[in-house]
Amino acid sequence: MKQLSPKSFILGSLVTAAIVAGSYYLSVIRPVKSEKTSIVSNTFYTEGAYSVRTSQSSAYQPVDLTKAAGTSVHAVVHIKSTIKGKSQVIQEMPDLFDYFFGNGRPSQREIFTEPQVGYGSGVIISKDGYIVTNNHVIENADQVEATLNDGRIFTAKVIGTDTSTDLALIQIEGDEFPFIKMGNSDNLQVGEWVLAVGNPFNLTSTVTAGVVSAKARKIGIYGKESIESFIQTDAAINRGNSGGALVNVEGELVGINSAIESPTGTYAGYGFAIPTTIVKKVIADLKEFGAVQRALLGIMGMDLTDYRQLEDAKGKDFGSIDGVYVSEVQEGSGAISAGIKAGDVIISVDGKKIKTMTELQETIVQHRPGDVVKVVYLRDKKEHSVSVTLKNSQGNTNVQKNVETTILGATFKDVEPDVKSKLNIGYGMQIASLKKGVLSDAGIRKDFIILKINSRQIKSNGDIDNALQEASKMPEQVLFISGIYPTGVRANYAVSIAE
Repeated sequence: MKQLSPKSFILGSLVTAAIVAGSYYLSVIRPVKSEKTSIVSNTFYTEGAYSVRTSQSSAYQPVDLTKAAGTSVHAVVHIKSTIKGKSQVIQEMPDLFDYFFGNGRPSQREIFTEPQVGYGSGVIISKDGYIVTNNHVIENADQVEATLNDGRIFTAKVIGTDTSTDLALIQIEGDEFPFIKMGNSDNLQVGEWVLAVGNPFNLTSTVTAGVVSAKARKIGIYGKESIESFIQTDAAINRGNSGGALVNVEGELVGINSAIESPTGTYAGYGFAIPTTIVKKVIADLKEFGAVQRALLGIMGMDLTDYRQLEDAKGKDFGSIDGVYVSEVQEGSGAISAGIKAGDVIISVDGKKIKTMTELQETIVQHRPGDVVKVVYLRDKKEHSVSVTLKNSQGNTNVQKNVETTILGATFKDVEPDVKSKLNIGYGMQIASLKKGVLSDAGIRKDFIILKINSRQIKSNGDIDNALQEASKMPEQVLFISGIYPTGVRANYAVSIAE
């Protein structure tokens, strides 16, 4: 279990076998339990109903959560993901001793991996069996099973995954499945009651309750390229709840439970859910394109409150405003075309006030490349309004289809500069996620950096697409792949793409 000091943020799928040591854990909310009426933080519990005191009166108004619970439990499924044991032959370059005193030739050895089984939760969002869950629940799985609350078991097909938001879309065959209506997480208020539904500790659907503690939280659990704007709740979240539902009192889905803050791996105070403002967009893209269409504003920046603390901010008067300080504008981006400059402070997008970088990120992620947004920013204490055409990472508005939509079964990302320096490589594309496909069948593992395919240098997703298309026209239909793992181990694979 990964620990992040001084606090631990833990993902919530329950993983057994060899995967246990490297997994994250999660879970959901705990209701007030008392056989007698007791006042706790201006709330009280009596006769099975939650009640709250209104701001206009000292009277308590009941909040009935039974309807929301009854609606959601049947639409939350238990997910079992299995990674089969594999054997693979890897080629290792000689170390310095062998290079000078041995034969200096690469050696081969066979590696066997143990089967891995993980458990989590998922939410049915349509009657035809589409299910939302966390990417980390099903990542690299060879087989995914979904068990409904009534005991029926289905084999699920993976439609698409997104590592940046830790979301995945899968589907089970059938019709008229119970499902949860998608709500708007923007309408959630801090202090509002919510329910968390999932399968903690490998149990069947379990409901817990709590309130929204905060919104637009960034906890840094997914790494540099992540998109985080969590709903924070005091709902109890435990192992196996990853991918479960966070619902409002109307029974509408407002978030996908993903992580907890805990020093132990079990519930200790706060849980975090991905808001539906992000979920809707990601799932729509995965369903339509098989890959997320990531829109970029094209700026680097920070919260203005953080910038005020820097030496560089001395002598600058921003008044009492909140917003995002623009530290850099990227060449070729929509922001630079619209005239936004370093030193500007973004205060709203499409009429929504922006106070933090997290809020800006959450707002932009709801759009696709080509969308036009209205950005209001301050420069020299004067307010400016511009229309910005959002672009993708390639600097255009074209639809991006990840190679994962092909038989490869993988998504790729650029190699981080420090990794390039460490491995002494100048290019390559790293496997960001890996599911069932010809690459995994060949024994290639996640994080492998592809340097060449059929002697073609691989520097972008486009290079992979081109190499794949060229190979598909050849009689052999084989990809000769060479690359390196982050550990420094080089490997070569022959991958057949013949159907």
